[in-house]
Amino acid sequence: MSEDQPKKEDQLFIHLVNTFVQSAWISLGKVKNPVSDKIERNVEQATYYIDLLDMLQTKMKGNLSEWEEQYIIHSLSELKLNYIDEKKKPSDDEDSKKKKIDDSSSASADSKKGKKSTKKNKKSDN
Repeated sequence: MSEDQPKKEDQLFIHLVNTFVQSAWISLGKVKNPVSDKIERNVEQATYYIDLLDMLQTKMKGNLSEWEEQYIIHSLSELKLNYIDEKKKPSDDEDSKKKKIDDSSSASADSKKGKKSTKKNKKSDN
């Protein structure tokens, strides 16, 4: 029974790490959220999961197998690189604000063009 216990703990530990890793990928918008079935991006939430993994790695130092240590290091490296890319992108709020501004700018530009063409038509009628 004592031989089974470490294996079970190892599996549970990796499952815990995978839970945080998967949650971070979902928060970065790289994986579809299984609850909403949509790609959702929340960089602040991704930061939380990455910080949790960093803390786990620090607190567990010296208590992990070589494979577990490398797995966490690799997972964190991938997440942090993707985090940097996502942080460079405008937030969803900024995207929607920019789109509204662009839409209103093009709408007002279209209405100005319409007024000018109406004035031209009136001049040509005279």
